[in-house]
Formats: sequence, structure tokens, C-alpha cells
Amino acid sequence: MRLLRGLLVGAALSASSVSLAQNTSSDVAPVIDVHMHAMDDAPWATPVCPNQARFEASDPADGPEAPFGWSKEECTPKLYPAPKGQYMKMVLADMERLNVRGVVFGAPDAVKKWQAAAPARVIPGTAFGRIATSDPAKELKMLEVAFGQDGFKVMGEIGLQYEGISPSDMRVDPYFALAEKLDIPVAIHMGTGGSGRANIGTPTYRGSMGNPLLLEELLARHPRLRVQVMHAGYPMIDNMLTLLQANSHVYVDLAGLIWSYPRKDVNRYIERLVDGGFGDRIMYGTDQLAWPGLMAYSIGLIQNADYLSPEQKRDILYNNAARFLRLDKGK
Repeated sequence: MRLLRGLLVGAALSASSVSLAQNTSSDVAPVIDVHMHAMDDAPWATPVCPNQARFEASDPADGPEAPFGWSKEECTPKLYPAPKGQYMKMVLADMERLNVRGVVFGAPDAVKKWQAAAPARVIPGTAFGRIATSDPAKELKMLEVAFGQDGFKVMGEIGLQYEGISPSDMRVDPYFALAEKLDIPVAIHMGTGGSGRANIGTPTYRGSMGNPLLLEELLARHPRLRVQVMHAGYPMIDNMLTLLQANSHVYVDLAGLIWSYPRKDVNRYIERLVDGGFGDRIMYGTDQLAWPGLMAYSIGLIQNADYLSPEQKRDILYNNAARFLRLDKGK
């Protein structure tokens, strides 16, 4: 395996590092990334070390505080933002090389741009906006058009946790009722956020609203609703397992979690889901935002997980998402 040229530095990986996926679409089994974003440039993005070992505390007395708590450790590989104007092109090239299809979320027009550039690779998704500023009637009409004539496939990303709102709040129930009516799966952000400093960067975020059990009333009202718990409810593993035990239409994705938290804890979390009996409901994802190298890096983490069998790896990287999205039924 070789490193992605221009994206990841370091000529070799240390023994504790994750090998990078490096293939072409003709010689690798297919992968589905269920959590991507139709971004353009990301001027806010800086080079990052994936799976950093710690998050740094901050002191308000020290002046302006950084919105992310990642430490400044050095690493190999390091992930770099795409050059200006190159992000979509680079991500789509990696998807072709690694044989990845991705669920891409965003505003309909932005997602359509990605879909037009790579129709065989992009599965379109969109959602309603912030509750505080949304026009429900207008948004419901937009979603009906998107999931009807425009052929969008997933309602997401639904970021209620960043507003401090439970997914079972009745203010958002009409959106979920529409998804159930149209038989569209929903992807709800639950768990990770803020990278150690949500209080600085996103002050309306509430960790408590990422409790997977907050989905129970929603699921009781809409028993046919298929739900993708984004970020697998990390780090609330016991509540996540409880929800999975009680609801067979619920799946989880590993996006964000897989690269932005300490590797030992990430592997332990995934292993708990598998050991709990839910290896057929875990879906691979990146939360692709700014760093094209995320895809190869995070696929490598699954490929190199010694606690997963070859069959479990294929389930996570492809089979589970194909079932959840009903790709095996031609949808």
C-alpha cells in the first residue's frame, strides 16, 4: 500500500498506525460511505492528526479559546484540506479509486452538483434546516419535491442536537411523519460534537440530546421509520445497545467517530457493538467535510481491525448499508 500523494505525509507508517486503503475500483470490493457532505472549499479547515490521543482543557482567563480541543501532537499520516477549488474533484477521484458510493448530504442544489459530477457514485440526501429559523410548510414542500421528483434517498443530516432539541420533540414530528409516509430513511446526528469544546464553538449543543434513548418516543409514533443514528451515539454505548435491542429498524454509522477520537476507544466502541450482537447494523462513514484523505484512512482502520472477521468487515463497509438503503432492491 502507498500513501495518497499530496494528501498524507510520511513515507511509512509506524507499527501502531493504521494502514491506508490504496486500491483502484477494478481490484477492490465496493464500499458505501453513508455520511458525506456536499462541501466546496473549507477555509476553516487546518491539517489534522486523526485519532488524537487527548483533548486539551482550556481556561477562559487565557483569552480567545480555540473551538476545537485537539492537541497539537505530530503524526504520520496527517490529513490535509484540499487546495482551493479542488475538494469535490479530489473526493470524487478517491471514491472512484477506492470503489466507494457515498450518501452525500446538503442543500438540494449543492447535492445535485455532486450527483451531476459522479452519478454512479453519489446517493443524494437532504434535510430540513434549523428549527428556530425554519418555515415548516416551506421545508416540508421542499422535502416532498426532493424525495419525489428529484429522487433523493435519505433525509439527513438532521442536526437537532446542535440546537439542544430531542428527536422526539413534537415540533419536528411532521418531518419524520413525511419520511415514514414516503418510506425514506432518516439520518440523525447523535453523540459526537465539538471535539472537546462544544461550549466554545457550538454553545447550543447539548450532550444530553445525543442520548440514543431519546429516539424511543419517535420510533413508537412511527414504527415503520428506518433510522440511521449518526456517530453511533458515541460515547453512550450502553444506551445505544439498549436502543438497538428494542428497535430492529435502527442502524448506526461510524462517521466522525472513526477518525476524530482516540483509536483505542474507537475500536473498543465498535467491538462493543459487534459483541452486543449488532454487527449487521453498523455502517461505515467518514463525515467527509474538508480532508479528502479521510476516506482511505478510515477504510484502513476497518480493514486492519483484528477483532473483526473478514465477513464482519464486509458487512460494515458495504453489506449493512446496502440493506439499509435497499440498494439490493434496486432503489
